[in-house]
Amino acid sequence: MSFELFVAVRYLLARRKQAFISLISLISVLGVAVGVMALLIALALMTGLQGEVRDRFVGSEAHVHVFKAGGIQDVDAEIEKMLQLPRVQGAAPGLLGKAMITSEKGLGFIDVKGIDPAREIGVTQLRTALRKGSIEALARSPYDVPAILIGSDLAEALEVNVGDRVQLISAHGTMTPLGMSAPPRSFEVVGVFRLGLYQFDSEYGFIMIDVASHTFGEDQPIFLQLRVDDMFKSNEVVDAIVERFGAGYTPQEWTDKNKSLLSALRHEKMVIAITIGLIVMVAALNIVASLILLVMEKSRDIAILKTMGSPASSIRWIFMLQGLIIGLVGTTVGAIAGYALIFMLDRYKLISVSEDLSLSLAYMPFKLQPFDFAVVVASAILICFVATIFPSRQAARLDPAQALRYQ
Repeated sequence: MSFELFVAVRYLLARRKQAFISLISLISVLGVAVGVMALLIALALMTGLQGEVRDRFVGSEAHVHVFKAGGIQDVDAEIEKMLQLPRVQGAAPGLLGKAMITSEKGLGFIDVKGIDPAREIGVTQLRTALRKGSIEALARSPYDVPAILIGSDLAEALEVNVGDRVQLISAHGTMTPLGMSAPPRSFEVVGVFRLGLYQFDSEYGFIMIDVASHTFGEDQPIFLQLRVDDMFKSNEVVDAIVERFGAGYTPQEWTDKNKSLLSALRHEKMVIAITIGLIVMVAALNIVASLILLVMEKSRDIAILKTMGSPASSIRWIFMLQGLIIGLVGTTVGAIAGYALIFMLDRYKLISVSEDLSLSLAYMPFKLQPFDFAVVVASAILICFVATIFPSRQAARLDPAQALRYQ
């Protein structure tokens, strides 16, 4: 053990007559520990929520949407072209339209998506999201009443269940002597899904793509949906489409469609981290106060050490090491406690919540990223070290003659 570290540890442990300074040091350790623990938990919570939102959006929609000038004329050929691209695992056509939906007990507005059920399950998680019915039930004979899948919140608002009938009224109609006529079309509910996002569960419905073409007056699908092997590499697929197929294709990745929400979540995480990080700053101020009081108390010892030949750098390092020890102990305790608490909260789902209208969460998810953990620990130690600079410099500048004059 070096001379500076030996004296620093002695000052921390041997304080029979310095109970007040010792108490401030203990408070500093606890402050750093609480700050680090709170910051880790807050970051884990925000990361968990971000992951839930991201997974539910990506599960509800495809990773990449591809629009083509003039529409998708030959669906099979276009899908075959897209499947040849690197990273693309699935492709499906799609068609969107808006309509009013009514039942015997309610009405509402709905975004209707025309799909190919066999291909749709390869790009979205619609099959796993079904709570009642099946996606295969959409395929029916042209002579049967067309089928529709609707979200659970919409089904609750309309008070319908599998087997019930609903009416769709779209803006597309036929011209009559009395003007445009858009008669309602009857659909049978064959499934109820819950994707976990209120935006989809309360406003979305799925029908066969040929039925959607007739309902909304479209001759062909509007876009293609692609699913890639890594959703964070979807930009590579977008670049490949533009490079290989030209400007006639307009691809859009999932981050572009949800840019505002994802940006808001990132900024919220940063704001929470800064706010809770102030706890560590307060603990650092306690370290400053503790070291200043210790310098005042140990002025005679400092003077004696200097007269015995100790350089100013050694005196400075004594108090720097003392503050750094406080920071290291507090950071270590806080990091261990925070990691353990995060593990238990997420593993055993200890914080249960009532189902939120927008996310339908049963419990709060906690996901601690290694990068966040490393940044918090490193930042806490750095803040504690910076807090030691001023008191240690004051100790190094102490004049031995002035300190010993009245001793």
